Amino acid sequence: MPSIGCNVNNCTHNSGGACYANKISVNGKKARTSNNTCCSSFLNESNYGSFTNSSMAEGSCNSLNCNVKTCAHNAGNICTLHDVAITSNVEATNLNSETYCSSFRSK
Repeated sequence: MPSIGCNVNNCTHNSGGACYANKISVNGKKARTSNNTCCSSFLNESNYGSFTNSSMAEGSCNSLNCNVKTCAHNAGNICTLHDVAITSNVEATNLNSETYCSSFRSK
């Protein structure tokens, strides 16, 4: 199971810097840099504060989908990395487009 580190502090799936979503998807089909990617699973905790339907209590991620065709770690839309980091440069993230996969490496 992949380990997803997350520093998007206001994502409802973030608990202590770890992602507790059971499935995440990273998007950015023609990305050239990590800033051109995003975590499409981001949910703002102000809107989904008690959202737990797709969360895992132990923090494990069942599925790490990668829709970034230009990423060296993408193998058939699945990320091959064991440790992935999702981050944001915005203090109060509102949209998934304000997140990015800092583990991205261009082919």
